[in-house]
Amino acid sequence: MNTEQLDSIMRSSGAVAWGVATAESVDSEAWERRERWISDGNNARMDYLDRYPDVRRDPRNLLEEARSVIVAAYSYYPSRRQPADAPQFAWYAYGRDYHEVVRARLERVASRLDEVYDGARFRICVDTAPLMERYWAVKAGVGFVGRNAQLIVPGHGSACFLGEIVTTIPLPASTPSEGACPDGCDLCIRACPGGAISRECTVDARRCLSYLTIEHRGAFTDGMPQLGRRIYGCDACQSACPLNRGISPTDIPEFLPSEALMSLTDSDIATLTPERFSSIFSHSAVKRAKLAGLLRNLSALTPRSAAGPPSEDKI
Repeated sequence: MNTEQLDSIMRSSGAVAWGVATAESVDSEAWERRERWISDGNNARMDYLDRYPDVRRDPRNLLEEARSVIVAAYSYYPSRRQPADAPQFAWYAYGRDYHEVVRARLERVASRLDEVYDGARFRICVDTAPLMERYWAVKAGVGFVGRNAQLIVPGHGSACFLGEIVTTIPLPASTPSEGACPDGCDLCIRACPGGAISRECTVDARRCLSYLTIEHRGAFTDGMPQLGRRIYGCDACQSACPLNRGISPTDIPEFLPSEALMSLTDSDIATLTPERFSSIFSHSAVKRAKLAGLLRNLSALTPRSAAGPPSEDKI
């Protein structure tokens, strides 16, 4: 299979960008940077990020005899936003759970490859296996890591999900990305409500509203950043990024906004029953926060009457 044929398969899966990296050990500089981020406590209580270091360091420990890592980016850039006074959900949660959607699309890619490469083996990863996804995306030429520590796909911005196929097929490696944020731009740093973004392109989860509203368990502590109207996740840094301006909305049907989610009000959420929560979010990433987390977040929101337009609406 040549590159043009593989490109056709990847594009037909809905990928806006893709590339291939050679399966090998993560370079020492990137690994030391990641270890320093962990040792400084920036992962907050996400202890799982420090597990399976052997697999994180080398994808060949995930799939024996792996030769290539195929990385694909799928846009979720929204076609419309919630009303400014609504409880704000992160863009990535507007549609169906990306774990399900991206995995299904990559499974079809793997099936096509399996028809050509007899005996090949595959491992599909969508934010679940211990891979350094952004590292491999850069190595595969899919994009570069911006100052907000998100992967930025040229022409498609940062509102993209990543998925990988680790395979035993020896595919030609793509040219690694050498892109970078515009010189002197610090809009994402200034826009972050919690001051979580450093100039070294790292994020302190302890100050990040995405972590606090989704991953954090238990009561909020004193001194925590104000949520504003953000009830699940935060897109402040993405909204501020000039590389996210003029982006075409996603054309993946599953990522289109859910009407049930888009119409939710404070009172709707306050009166959610477990059954209603399960119905609305049955195939949604919002399940991650659970009903208890959503109600906790609701109690910390700025009242509608006191809230100005959220930063998401400024572009």
